[in-house]
Amino acid sequence: MDIKNKTISNMLWRFAERSAAQVVSFIVSIVLARLISPKEYGSITLIMVFTSILQAFVDSGMGNALIQKKDSDDLDFSSVFYFNFIICIILYLVMFIAAPFIGEFYGDKTLIPLIRVISLTLIISGVKGIQQAYVSKHLLFKRFFYSTLGGTLFSAVVGITMAYMGFGCWALVVQQLSNATIDTLILWLTVKWRPKLIFSFECLKGLFSYGWKLLVSSLFDVGYNNLRNLIIGKIYSPVDLAYYNKGQQFPSLIVSNINTSIDSVLLPVMASEQDNPTTVKNMTRKSIKMSSYIMWPLMVGLAVCAKPLVIVLLTEKWIEAVFFLRVFCFTYVLWPIHTANLNAIKAMGRSDEFLKLEIIKKFIGIISIIVSIPFGVHVMAIAYLITGPISAVVNTFPNKRLLNYSFKEQLEDLVPYIGLSLFMGFIVWPVQYLPIGNIVIIILQVILGAIIYVIGSRLFRLDMFFELINMIRRKR
Repeated sequence: MDIKNKTISNMLWRFAERSAAQVVSFIVSIVLARLISPKEYGSITLIMVFTSILQAFVDSGMGNALIQKKDSDDLDFSSVFYFNFIICIILYLVMFIAAPFIGEFYGDKTLIPLIRVISLTLIISGVKGIQQAYVSKHLLFKRFFYSTLGGTLFSAVVGITMAYMGFGCWALVVQQLSNATIDTLILWLTVKWRPKLIFSFECLKGLFSYGWKLLVSSLFDVGYNNLRNLIIGKIYSPVDLAYYNKGQQFPSLIVSNINTSIDSVLLPVMASEQDNPTTVKNMTRKSIKMSSYIMWPLMVGLAVCAKPLVIVLLTEKWIEAVFFLRVFCFTYVLWPIHTANLNAIKAMGRSDEFLKLEIIKKFIGIISIIVSIPFGVHVMAIAYLITGPISAVVNTFPNKRLLNYSFKEQLEDLVPYIGLSLFMGFIVWPVQYLPIGNIVIIILQVILGAIIYVIGSRLFRLDMFFELINMIRRKR
């Protein structure tokens, strides 16, 4: 199988894995939102801020270094495995000790046992992390499909059952823990690689020289992305945080699905072609165009359908989340540019450039947070929306030099998809004012939007439309 077909095949497997997992997660989140109060949901969201920040130590840096290194072997993988596992144990102990202080800071001692239990996912990540890097390195993405779907389905049953039984916050905690456990177990059963009883500080040193910059970048990114949650949970309330987070969740599911599918496949493929900038540019360009062709209509459509969708799926008690849902749809719509450009930079071995970009973007973002805090949660969300396009532009700077692929050229590639998506949204928007039920409104909006986008794609002969058709035909 040639590199193009192999890339497409693995991307489809990754997309199938993420789609299946996200569909199940989406259904589960709806059921749990109906059974659990916004206050309880907000409390768990606050806890997961801390675990997400520490998770960055596991998910980034050394794993990406293994993928980027052309000749990484068992000694590299085994050394990183033992190193990561020890780090994860230390991180868990940090959270265990810090739990009472976090509970006191937020004035809620019930958070203490919740933090200590959900933080066990950090240790599980220490067992799974290098397996994931091995799968990505060797393009074995079918394995992710089995492990992710298995973990998601099992945890869905556990979480919903506990919520029905009235366990509240604990239903969400156990759901997260069981998901990580089953996911890891299946991955170990389906992937042949096992750590050997070998270790090398020299290997770690070499990998760390590349990986530490990505690690710091990831910490910047995760810390920044969760900073608003920390502030909202402290200055405002868990209920405000719940509305903010729930509005973010729906578009985030779509974006993470598409981005993860492309990101995890493209990095190892681009890394194998790092000595050929023209090939990397073509891959980056194709990634941006394909993901944007899919992302823009989904985000615009979701923003248009936001109100009836929230009422139908989550009930009226979550209506305050509609505003945030719409804001995050347009915040995340430029994520394909972020992902593709950053993947190209990592694949070219320029983790130094990656770190510089993160520092610049986070400085801009923190300024926006400081300015918006006094004006409430809604203004904080709008400030996040404003920084999105700025960050997208910043990410393109190195690739003008590395790949001769400027922001102007990238924007020109996207204009047809943006224009058609906005036109579709403009036509579909008035449907929500018809004197009919919300379910019927959603169905009409989805059907009308799909028809407009497909007809428009054919009429204006958008290249990604025909590319998708050909990909589907090749898979039959």
